[in-house]
Amino acid sequence: MHRLTLGDFELTVFSDGTYPLDGGALFGVVPKVMWSRKAAAAFGPDFAVDDKNCVTSGLNSLLIRMDNPRTGRRTVLVETGMGNKLSDRMIKFYGQPAQLLTNLASAGVAPDDIHIVINTHLHFDHCGWNTVREDNGKIVPTFPRAKYYAPEGEWQYARKPSERDAISFISDNYDPLVASGQMTLLKGGEEIVPGISVQTFPGHTANMQAVIVQSGGQTACYISDLIPTTAHIDLTWGMSFDLFPLQTIESKKHYYAKSIPEKWLTVFTHDPKTPWAYVEKDALGKMVAQGV
Repeated sequence: MHRLTLGDFELTVFSDGTYPLDGGALFGVVPKVMWSRKAAAAFGPDFAVDDKNCVTSGLNSLLIRMDNPRTGRRTVLVETGMGNKLSDRMIKFYGQPAQLLTNLASAGVAPDDIHIVINTHLHFDHCGWNTVREDNGKIVPTFPRAKYYAPEGEWQYARKPSERDAISFISDNYDPLVASGQMTLLKGGEEIVPGISVQTFPGHTANMQAVIVQSGGQTACYISDLIPTTAHIDLTWGMSFDLFPLQTIESKKHYYAKSIPEKWLTVFTHDPKTPWAYVEKDALGKMVAQGV
């Protein structure tokens, strides 16, 4: 568990576990001879490429605790991991880690303690614990007292995805929440509560939003799948899942234009070893991740 203080906020990373992900899928057009070296350097020997060409990937959620006159006492959860509603076929590919609730409970955080849940987009590995399936088959909110937020464009697309990425969506993760009014759909750029806002960074999908946390003159950003791991900080290193890879590059440029000079803390969704770091340029202009 990784924890730090950012101004008035306490930030903690909680994991839903790890899962195997095909290296070609994780690194797209980058040749294996290059990505295997970088993954080994970034993730360490415990997460080496296996005999099926898979790399161990993380499922990092960000818990934000705040207690001040501007916000009151609030607990915000950014992303809810893979959850436990995968089909048998998907479990064969990804396993079923499903550790988020257990890890939250180990820190004394119960589902009723969560006031706000923010999804950056609606792929199954980012919103899986939004809901749970009861024994009678009914889908109910995992966090019953929470207000949920997700990009409206993501939800509209998820209703009719392309054949290429239809497997990425599980409607039970979000449709019941939209239908009940518990999930608010965002246009992009909204402030959720004072100090926590969203900003659209297209590339991975058309409407994926990063979550920006600002307090006490400091900024952290849950950048989601724009930069999924520290091995993806180079401008041209993206995933094969990116629907708009050229936009991914432009969005990274836009992000770095602010995050590097202003020393933002970047939170990585899928890094199994380093959930957050400061991305900087070294003397040669190369992107490097400086750990906290």
